[in-house]
Amino acid sequence: MKLTEILNDDVKEIWDGYLTHPFVKGIGDGTLPIEKFRFYMIQDYLYLYDYCKVFALGIVKARDPELMRFFADFVHSTLNGEMTIHRSYLTRLGYDIAEIEQETPSIKNLSYTHYMLAVGQNEGLLELLVSILSCAVSYEHIGKHLASLPGAADHPFYGEWIRGYASEDYAAGNVRLCEMVDRLGEDIGQKQVDRLKEIYRTCSIYEKLFWDMAYDMDMN
Repeated sequence: MKLTEILNDDVKEIWDGYLTHPFVKGIGDGTLPIEKFRFYMIQDYLYLYDYCKVFALGIVKARDPELMRFFADFVHSTLNGEMTIHRSYLTRLGYDIAEIEQETPSIKNLSYTHYMLAVGQNEGLLELLVSILSCAVSYEHIGKHLASLPGAADHPFYGEWIRGYASEDYAAGNVRLCEMVDRLGEDIGQKQVDRLKEIYRTCSIYEKLFWDMAYDMDMN
């Protein structure tokens, strides 16, 4: 099995839970209260700044130009691609982006991003990539599931979010991430595999806590 297959098999029950989470279901059927989505978008926008910093650590740690370009591409695509969806929604919700940048991340948000940054700073490039992978690929998993529901992708408000994470462009970025993880993980031993599973599972649990935080609008 490829490393990414091993990692995904290990967290299947956690990821299945995302699809039945009330926040995710509310996006899918259009019943999620706008104030909960607004809270989520602000927190996720702040999250993505630190997410970019994890990729940036990859540039610092990489020892060849190909890997440096790989990590630099993801810094660029997150800042100028994924975060564009957030800016579009937040503008529609009446926010000035400069205001959002002064908002405070929740404790769960900070805990998650600080965990990824700690892995990125203290461990190797493969561990760094795996700490990012859960967020990236689980959003595709959720987006494609919601897009398969009748009418969900056409919802006048939540449809843009669903289409973004179910898109071929978003999936293509994840293919690159997974291919790099599998390439770097080709000849690793069981001890490192176990550590990578631990990182991936921890980040998958953090993803669940992020959905909880958003639904409860919880700053603690």
